[in-house]
Amino acid sequence: MTKRTPATLTRHADAETCADPSSVMTLLGETDGAGGGFTSYRSTFAQGAVGAPAHFHTRATELFFVVSGALQVLIGEEVTVLSEGDFLAVPPHTPHAFAAAPDAEADVLFVFTPGMGRFDYLRLLGRVMRGEADPKEIAESAERFDNHYVDSPVWRAALERSA
Repeated sequence: MTKRTPATLTRHADAETCADPSSVMTLLGETDGAGGGFTSYRSTFAQGAVGAPAHFHTRATELFFVVSGALQVLIGEEVTVLSEGDFLAVPPHTPHAFAAAPDAEADVLFVFTPGMGRFDYLRLLGRVMRGEADPKEIAESAERFDNHYVDSPVWRAALERSA
């Protein structure tokens, strides 16, 4: 007999938010289950906001859906801009990064599958961005949250052009 995973419903009024100086993350839903689970959150980025430096995941696929605005993304060695309604799926081991596109704000829905307690990572990230936690905690959590940072000259150059 297959164990059924219950439905996940998060009402907007009940959703937890994590904020840093340039974005607000709304934590929508997270499951860790035999079926793989997921983590989903929505981020709104202010104009000029840098979302995440170049990184990759070894186990998770990261999905992006641009609700409004525009998001500049690194996918491997290519930088492109996602606009309202665009969807992107980044498979494991693919370096990627993202920021609000130049002169734009962005509202983006993110989904990770499988899920693995990433809300704790987002909370930690918010604390670091606000100066409430040591940035080395992020490096120390790489395996736990399957978030591995890499150097990307392509992404650095893109951000310099946007500044």
